[in-house]
Amino acid sequence: MPPMTRRALQDELALSRGFPSLEEEVYIGLVRTTWQLDARVHRAYRQGELTASQYNVLRILRGSGEPLSCTEIADRMVTRDSDLTRLLGGLEKRGLVKRLRAADDARRVDNRITAKGRTLLKRLDQPVQDAIRSQLSKAGKKKLEDLAGLLEDVRLIAKEAG
Repeated sequence: MPPMTRRALQDELALSRGFPSLEEEVYIGLVRTTWQLDARVHRAYRQGELTASQYNVLRILRGSGEPLSCTEIADRMVTRDSDLTRLLGGLEKRGLVKRLRAADDARRVDNRITAKGRTLLKRLDQPVQDAIRSQLSKAGKKKLEDLAGLLEDVRLIAKEAG
């Protein structure tokens, strides 16, 4: 598939006058691309009846190897969830997460993934990886490395801009 040109994005969005600025075009292109990539990956999450945020939290807890507070989880999330406490409560009800008050600070709730949560993630790991690879691998290693570098640059610029 050839790369999408600015004109192709304009046509796809049925814009008769184009974009007001190159910056807006790039922003809309990133959002649209993310939306398209997410559709297939989200189907993999749904195999486990999870949202992207729930999957993200479970992966964070699995990777940490130790219980984490809500603040620690939020700091590691790919995208922020406005109600992480509610999200964790839902995962706890499903038996995927165990939540306990910290022994040293009653205000802190430590969250840990359960064996059931680990089993679910293990079942979803391959479908999620396959969904991602099937969409991006055709770009080739060099283009993916270049894109990863550009995206890192943009994130740093956006962070500096506040």
